[in-house]
Amino acid sequence: MLLDREGQLETLLSAMRSAAAGHGSTVLLEGEAGIGKTSLLREFAEHADKGCQVLWGWCEALFTPCPLGPMQDIGQLLDPHVAALLDQAAPPERLFPALLNVLQHASVAIVLIFEDVHWADNATLDLIKYLGRRISLLPAVLVLSLRSDEIGADHPLTHVLGDLPSASVTRIALEPLSREAVTVLAEQAGRGAADLYRVTEGNPFFITELLASGEAEPGRVPDSIRDAVWTRLSRLTASERKVLEVISIVPGSVEPWLIRRLLGVEAEALVDKCVARGLLRQDDQGAVMFRHELARQATLDRLPPNLQRSLHAKVEVAISQLPTAHASALLSRRVHHAAGADDGARVLELAPQAAAHAARLGAHREGASHLATALKYVAQATPELAAQLYEDWAYEAGLALHVYEPVIEAHHRAIAIWRELGRIDKIGRNLCKLSRLHWRRGEGQPAEDYADQAVREMENLSPGSELAMAYSTRSQLHMLHYRFDEAIDWGLRAISLADQLGQIETRVHALNNVGTALLFAGRPGGLERLEESLALALEHGFHDHAARAYTNFAECAVVSKDFVLAERLLSEGIAFASRHDLDSATQYLLGRQAQLRMEQGRYREAETVAQGVMSLVRLPMVMHLPALTVLGMVRVRLGEPGSLTLLQQALQEGLATGELQRIVPVRLALAEAAWLDGDVSAGHEQLNALAEMDLDNFRTWDFGELAVWWQRCGMAKPLPAPKAQLPLARSAELLGNSLSAAREWDRLGLPYEAALALMQVRGADAGPALGRAVTTLESLEARPAAALARKLAQRLGVAGHLPKSRRGPYGAARRHPLGLTWHEQQVLALIAAGMSNKEAAQRLSRSPRTIEHQVSAVLGKFNAANRMEVLLRLRGEPWLLSSDDSLPAVTN
Repeated sequence: MLLDREGQLETLLSAMRSAAAGHGSTVLLEGEAGIGKTSLLREFAEHADKGCQVLWGWCEALFTPCPLGPMQDIGQLLDPHVAALLDQAAPPERLFPALLNVLQHASVAIVLIFEDVHWADNATLDLIKYLGRRISLLPAVLVLSLRSDEIGADHPLTHVLGDLPSASVTRIALEPLSREAVTVLAEQAGRGAADLYRVTEGNPFFITELLASGEAEPGRVPDSIRDAVWTRLSRLTASERKVLEVISIVPGSVEPWLIRRLLGVEAEALVDKCVARGLLRQDDQGAVMFRHELARQATLDRLPPNLQRSLHAKVEVAISQLPTAHASALLSRRVHHAAGADDGARVLELAPQAAAHAARLGAHREGASHLATALKYVAQATPELAAQLYEDWAYEAGLALHVYEPVIEAHHRAIAIWRELGRIDKIGRNLCKLSRLHWRRGEGQPAEDYADQAVREMENLSPGSELAMAYSTRSQLHMLHYRFDEAIDWGLRAISLADQLGQIETRVHALNNVGTALLFAGRPGGLERLEESLALALEHGFHDHAARAYTNFAECAVVSKDFVLAERLLSEGIAFASRHDLDSATQYLLGRQAQLRMEQGRYREAETVAQGVMSLVRLPMVMHLPALTVLGMVRVRLGEPGSLTLLQQALQEGLATGELQRIVPVRLALAEAAWLDGDVSAGHEQLNALAEMDLDNFRTWDFGELAVWWQRCGMAKPLPAPKAQLPLARSAELLGNSLSAAREWDRLGLPYEAALALMQVRGADAGPALGRAVTTLESLEARPAAALARKLAQRLGVAGHLPKSRRGPYGAARRHPLGLTWHEQQVLALIAAGMSNKEAAQRLSRSPRTIEHQVSAVLGKFNAANRMEVLLRLRGEPWLLSSDDSLPAVTN
């Protein structure tokens, strides 16, 4: 009997009906343990339309969760191909799209119920995020039940739920039963309701257990639900109690074959009795489980430790005797029971296998957990196994746990053991990882030292893959710190050795380093190497390397003012990163897109994009620095308050990295801000700080900009001569030909820079030049520079050449960051609302053929293969969907 849950049931049924119409959603069913989540879901399954397929999967309270546990339960019932991929431990990039394809082409609405996702493994969390961001276009509902009292701000599930699009998420928070509902239940059981509500506070499980326990002593209430469960167990026969005690050792459900192996031939009849008594429940496949996890845990707590260990060992042996076809999916369970049996040898055998299986599925957190379980028994391991466990745990933990000290310590332990064993070849990879870890923490010198050590030690051995990666790590560090000669030299060594060894991934990594260094240094050959790095990464499915290639290549294009190339790379890169849920890479690339818009003089677009990135929480510092820098620079140029605070924050964070690329642009922006404000000393302070850096390693564009500001700010001492030829737009101004500089900036497409160059013109051409500068700056809303140009014209006596001062808002046209026309923006709004081409044509009173062309244009400008990819972009970049009142009003 369902009490106080009618509204929640209707919400679930409504989500199912919407999915049948093609508008899927995610439903979060939240509440404390025992609040009735599963009971509500069972009621929903009974009321679901006959044409709807309801599939049920569970996350279990294993020491380390089984990767993709819910999908292991659902896979075979959903689709044979998906089930086969699960059996093969196919990686997420194969499994997830296959599942998506099944859901997209389903002939009926599909409801996927993932129970107890507070226990979800990392791969399941990735799947929830993957499906949740696409669900609105599927005939499917993803129902997630979770204990709200076990989910804190730092729980991984909280982060995943925060990334789901709010428009397609419905939350159902189950509250305790009302006093009236408790009274109804008590009366049905023939019990008094006086104390029942006060004691249970309306928790349905507590109520049910207390009523079922038969406890009727007036005024006496069990101290906890455990007492209620134990009271009920004490009234069972010894055989029934044994069944419950044995089954309690297995979290989640227990399959019929396992029950028979644990309990023998009489198992079936005993289980039937427990099901009939309402102590256990049985699913359609015959698997049994406690009606609630609290009851299982309370039953388990009755067992003495030695009996628990014995049962764990018995379960592990039973699972090990299954056919090998099922071995991978059951590894997590075997590790759980081997650890429960305190069987160190078995854990050391199984845990590394389970960790490798989890890692292949992208469940790196679970991989680290399995290896951590093995490390509890490291004293029983051989030295070789101990070293490998430390090394492997450090790798998985470094990917998933975002911790540093324990990971660094584990690498050191691995190095010490490998060294004792004389396995110097195994040290190199650990040293490279230590270098990278210290670099991420902003500890430049240790990062350098470990990279150098890796090279030294690996060069004493026969050339191998470890030496190739050591060379490439060295190259990457040099490139990040603008030591371009060294970056190129070490990178070419890495490429040569990688080619001899057939190491494609190392070649991709090193090509990126060399190509970026060459382009930043203004030398030939960089473009071709970055193109090859990107092509190889895409061809071989190296997603992280591809995102890194897009990032570095796009940054080179923006810095060198090749805006056509930059537009293409940023468009492709952002679409690629969004498609593969590489959120940090997406936001970093968006920061570069904001930089491009700023360079193009599209300040409001740049501000919108950069502010959108900065509004995101949990974004790593380095990944938001481009957006933060752009936001500060744009607001300086627009004359908006708070701009210097943003730039000071960017400088502080950039200094922590020690990288010129994070420091130089910010100091130059602060010098520009001081110049605009007439603060001579502040400008000189920033320029002197830059001059004290290693100018030989500046990018040519950075050195040219420094030299120009040095001249504009009237610095007393000269700068050293540049090592390479400066860009024409900078060298022309330095040589006194500011008109030529302005023409070059116009050719490159940087109107603000052209206007600043015009402000340097003197003599007979000063009046017309300042007039053009003011016109440009006011059209850009660059108020501080426009005001400064007007003051300069007054001082030079050429104010008559200036346009009339404008009053009120500038009213600059707002352009779409991706260049969508107004009609295309209207179509985009309807795509976001889930409208078909036919519906959009009717809403906008346009022909279907016109809408088809406009939809195609939108897809092209989003670099998207389909509407789903457009929606993914909109969820990550909501500013792409204009909020202008004249767009069509739509409802999703």
